[in-house]
Amino acid sequence: MSTTLAAPASHELVVKHSRFLASAAPVADADAAAAFIASASVPDATHNCWAWRIGDAYRSSDDGEPAGTAGRPILAAIDGQGLDGVAVVVTRWYGGIKLGAGGLVRAYGGTAAECLRTAERREVVERAEVDVECPFADIAAVHGALAAFDAEKLDEEFRAEGVRFRLRLPAARLEALATHLRDATRDRARVGDP
Repeated sequence: MSTTLAAPASHELVVKHSRFLASAAPVADADAAAAFIASASVPDATHNCWAWRIGDAYRSSDDGEPAGTAGRPILAAIDGQGLDGVAVVVTRWYGGIKLGAGGLVRAYGGTAAECLRTAERREVVERAEVDVECPFADIAAVHGALAAFDAEKLDEEFRAEGVRFRLRLPAARLEALATHLRDATRDRARVGDP
C-alpha cells in the first residue's frame, strides 16, 4: 500500500538571503502534476524547480539551476519520504549570495523534504470497478452492501430481467463483496468484470 499527501502543504526556508518555498500536493496523473506545477510556480521568482512521482513515472526540472542541483534532490525527497502521487515545486528568490552546487542540492532537497515530512498523509487504496447484475427483488441487498464494503455506485441500469450496477470499491474488498451478495441473494446476484 502506498502513501500520498492528504492535502496540499508548504514550507519556507531562507539560506544565505535566498528564499526557498516548497509547495506540495497530491496528484493523480501527469496532467494533474503539470496543472499543479503551473499553479504553484511564481512568475517573478528566480527559479521554479519541481519534481513529481506517480507510480513508476516521474519527472523533474532544474529550471535554469545547474544540472542536477534542484529537480533531482526534490525527487529524492519525495522518494525518501516513501510517497507516491505527489508533485513538489520549490520556488527560489535569489538573495545575492551564490550557494554552490552542494548548497543548492541541500537547499532544494532540504526544503522539499521538510515540507513533505510535516505534511499530513493518507494511504492510497487501490480501487476496482465491477458490474453486479441482480433481479429487481435483490436491489435492496445490493444497496445495503454499498456502505459495508466502501463501494461507490457509478451507474445503475434497469433492464427487463433486473438491474445492472457498476460499482467502485477497494480492490481488497471485492472477493468479500461477491461472497456477501451470493449469500444475501441466494446466488441470484452476479458479480463480474465491467
